[in-house]
Amino acid sequence: MKKKMRVMTKKPLNAETPIESLRSWITDNTVFFKRNQGQIMETPIALSDWRLKIEGLVKQNLRFNFEDIRRLPKVEVANTMECSGNSRSLLKKKASGNPWIIGGVGNAIWGGVWLKELLEKAQLKTTAKHISFEGLEKPLGSAGIKFTRSIPVEKAISSTLLAYEMNGGPLPLEHGFPLRALALGWTGANCVKWLHKISVLDRPHEGFFMDKVYRTFQKGQDPKSGAIVEDIMVKSIITDPLNGETLSAGIAAIRGSAYAGEARIKKVDVSVDGGHRWIAANLIGPEQPYAWRHWEYLWDIGQPGSYTIMTRATDTNGNRQPETAQWNFLGYGNNGIREHGIDVTISHG
Repeated sequence: MKKKMRVMTKKPLNAETPIESLRSWITDNTVFFKRNQGQIMETPIALSDWRLKIEGLVKQNLRFNFEDIRRLPKVEVANTMECSGNSRSLLKKKASGNPWIIGGVGNAIWGGVWLKELLEKAQLKTTAKHISFEGLEKPLGSAGIKFTRSIPVEKAISSTLLAYEMNGGPLPLEHGFPLRALALGWTGANCVKWLHKISVLDRPHEGFFMDKVYRTFQKGQDPKSGAIVEDIMVKSIITDPLNGETLSAGIAAIRGSAYAGEARIKKVDVSVDGGHRWIAANLIGPEQPYAWRHWEYLWDIGQPGSYTIMTRATDTNGNRQPETAQWNFLGYGNNGIREHGIDVTISHG
């Protein structure tokens, strides 16, 4: 029986993937986490009416219809996307924002075209430094603030996809139909949905969601003084068993996922004694750039009792999960080892 998503807010819709659904290498579209700042349109825009504009610091302003996009060379890329605030509720000190557990993440095969292809047609000026994305979602609240984000031009050219397919089918409406920006290996905040306008700028976009939100700052600080939330940090999660589960004595399979944004996973270690002793897990399943890696550890349980299981991932750049997360006011980037530990009970069998 398929588990239901955990809905945190309905307007805007914010819902996380059930832990059981994170056990598959590909996350099904129907349970892929949903994160929104505005109202999802009730009916999809007709493809005949949709246009994508590119303007700003370019030699030629351009407009594309959907067929123009489809005629460009198609690529398919596996990419693990994580909400910037995933695991916020696991922080030892409360942070502001939706109380994500570990289900604000998912892995999908995205089909589309490289953003680089379109930018080359528009011909960037030498002063171009940032690429801004604007979607069609309807802002909530009287201020009418649209969700607009920008990324450095280097990221836009090197590894950003404009996706119109997800897991082999058309991009679902709730995931950005008809077109979504996808900065590979970066958090979902950098992957604007319902894309309709790209602006080329000489600096980062200035606006609420760049200057006030998606920054790592401390309480009482000016949000703009904090770093912009961009790439996903190295992290591992346990998806089987579940926290609080009771297991029988014998051999138990401990499984989960590890991911590191633009880097790959080098190894995952497991501790079943609260971090005193670490043992290497086996990396299993597909290995692809930007996609998570599944892992497994077969635990030969010695004695009944209560145990704390923790994991730590190391990426190919030498980055390793910290023992505890670095707290910030909005709870972004929680990849702490201890925050993601689980407690299980071993019965006598």
